[in-house]
Amino acid sequence: MEHFRIGVVGVHRGAGFVNQFAVLPDAEITALCDLRPEILSELAAPLNVPDRNLFTNYEEFLQAPIDIVVISTPMPYHADQVIAALESGRHVLSEVTAATTVEDCARIVEAVKRTGQTYMMAENCCYFHFIREWKGWVDQGRIGDIFYAESEYIHGLHDMIIDPETGRKSWRANRPPIYYCTHSLGPLLYLMDDRVVKACGAHSGYSIMPEDTGPGALNMEVGLFKTQRGAVIKILRSSVAYREPPMHYYSLYGAKGFVETDRTGGRGGDKGKLFIEGAMEVYEEIACPHADPNAAADQLKGGHGTAEYYLVREFLDALKEGIRPPIDVVRAMDFTLPGICAHESAMNDSKWVDVPLFEW
Repeated sequence: MEHFRIGVVGVHRGAGFVNQFAVLPDAEITALCDLRPEILSELAAPLNVPDRNLFTNYEEFLQAPIDIVVISTPMPYHADQVIAALESGRHVLSEVTAATTVEDCARIVEAVKRTGQTYMMAENCCYFHFIREWKGWVDQGRIGDIFYAESEYIHGLHDMIIDPETGRKSWRANRPPIYYCTHSLGPLLYLMDDRVVKACGAHSGYSIMPEDTGPGALNMEVGLFKTQRGAVIKILRSSVAYREPPMHYYSLYGAKGFVETDRTGGRGGDKGKLFIEGAMEVYEEIACPHADPNAAADQLKGGHGTAEYYLVREFLDALKEGIRPPIDVVRAMDFTLPGICAHESAMNDSKWVDVPLFEW
């Protein structure tokens, strides 16, 4: 069995992946990198990662004995760190989003093609159990051709935008809400087997946090997207709107019916509704679990049901088979670029923007 040595940079966000890789028989955590030495030591001890393979410097980390770099650092660092890892001869599993500018997205695509290394974006919401179940229904044509879909992700992050004790702004203060669209848009495009070609955005300004905080404190942003297959998608994102619990809502409308999550079930919901014309008189209540109900205990180590398990499993299997992973570099840009373009539109009187499409 091929065995993969895993290095993780950004171990706070990356702890779920550390825990999941650590229990896989064909993977081993061999190096960790973070700016905080105390967190490195705490995480490394049960994994038997030696002190010599704990780093606070990313360039030195890339000299460690690793085959795969898992990038879980803040979004503004993704592009440079992904490219450096690829150029060092490592495969890359990168947290969302792929990058924060159109130019950096293009740089990553070019680096993957130039180096021949494998890249996958870790969009874990595509691996929620209920999303994978819906995919079967959509592919079977149960709700017909999808002509409209939407998602809302409302998650107040006030203390993560500005530290309440120091008043210091974090990198999130410069992240427009719609930039963080992949948890919403990724699953919809996966279900629809589609791509976004045009984006339009709008925002409602600042009333919850002050404007001088930065674009991350916008009340909300809405992205309206036209797809290659002629469907329309709407995404609502907010990092400051007050809602408890935080909500992640998904909805699909097809020519034969609809399926959606419950708006009261937190991030993604645990319940939903399904209606199929001719088969039901009214909608049916459905379960929308994040975790595979048949999962073993080790498959729940990632922290989001079984999402991380199936994500890393498909990534490693793609490496073994020498094929591109499901969310490869082109698909990663399909999930990332519409949000960047929607914000551009929102700041330019909501004019429609063409979304770049990369090809392999």
